[in-house]
Amino acid sequence: MLVRDAMSTVVLTIGPAHTLRQAARLMSARRVGAAVVLDADAGGLGILTERDILNSLGRDQDPDHETAGSHTTRDVVFAAPTWTLAKAAEAMTHGGFRHLVVLDDRGPVGIVSVRDIIRCWIPVHSVAG
Repeated sequence: MLVRDAMSTVVLTIGPAHTLRQAARLMSARRVGAAVVLDADAGGLGILTERDILNSLGRDQDPDHETAGSHTTRDVVFAAPTWTLAKAAEAMTHGGFRHLVVLDDRGPVGIVSVRDIIRCWIPVHSVAG
């Protein structure tokens, strides 16, 4: 199975000036765990995850004043839609993260998460309840 088979095509894109509260509201509304941060001044694409927001709150930072740009991961590992799920899982394990931005020639086309990969590897009907 390939990344394109597992990825979410709902890509939330925000700017670096969004506050963490704004980012959290948008992520919650779209039911996604990460947002792509587009920042032409800082080199293009980054990613802001739910964990980044949680870490900021854990440091008692104000989500109405902290910006996405200040908490964005910029050294992002990108996946291609044609990667195997095993290659994506290996990249996540090696890098210690749970989301990969999926790029093609046009830019971001999706995000694949550990949860997406697990859903493909473990069919719902095989889970005992």
